Amino acid sequence: MAAEFSEMAIALLAEPDVDHTLDGIVLFAKESLGGDHAGIHIMQKQTIETAAATDPVVAHASKLQEELGEGPCLQAVWSHDTFVVGDAATDERWPAYGPKAAELGMHSILSVRLHTSAETLGALNIYSREVREFSDDDVAQAHIFGQHASVALATAKREDGLRKAVDSRTAIGQAQGILMERFGLTVDQAFAVLRRYSQTYNVKLRSVADRLIETRELPE
Repeated sequence: MAAEFSEMAIALLAEPDVDHTLDGIVLFAKESLGGDHAGIHIMQKQTIETAAATDPVVAHASKLQEELGEGPCLQAVWSHDTFVVGDAATDERWPAYGPKAAELGMHSILSVRLHTSAETLGALNIYSREVREFSDDDVAQAHIFGQHASVALATAKREDGLRKAVDSRTAIGQAQGILMERFGLTVDQAFAVLRRYSQTYNVKLRSVADRLIETRELPE
């Protein structure tokens, strides 16, 4: 299992972006941890979103948690802990969510927080279509898998942020060049023009730059 997780981590780190990394994590999770379905749920401004899933029913299950305000995936993120649901239909911790999850065929659930030392990334969730007693070994393996997955996801997010930052600087630089050539402005003057339009129209500086590059015009 250790060798398998190591190979998985290497494969995930080779993925080209965040979306591919997320898809890779849930596929590996389903295969390695023996679930029928797997999903990654992330928190966005107090709402839960399905970032990746091996089946559309996973998204339905997470939507239920958002609507009801309860469930193991939410709790894993909020409480920074792991939650094991042996039988969703009878689990008293989530009386509203559990029976509805069981109706969707989500009878047993294992939710593990994905995190780094600096932040909570979301929760990895393993679902079983049958009532299943997750063992201590199952939970331990899910934790180890989650640690590898967290590193891969955090790395992908960081690299994606760097790419976006570089792209943004490049676009702004190109827009400055257009203004400098057209109006004989200095670098600082051209940047001031872009910033003024950004503030006036309440749009991101990158958006102003992209519009200028595409249309050779500024907002009116």
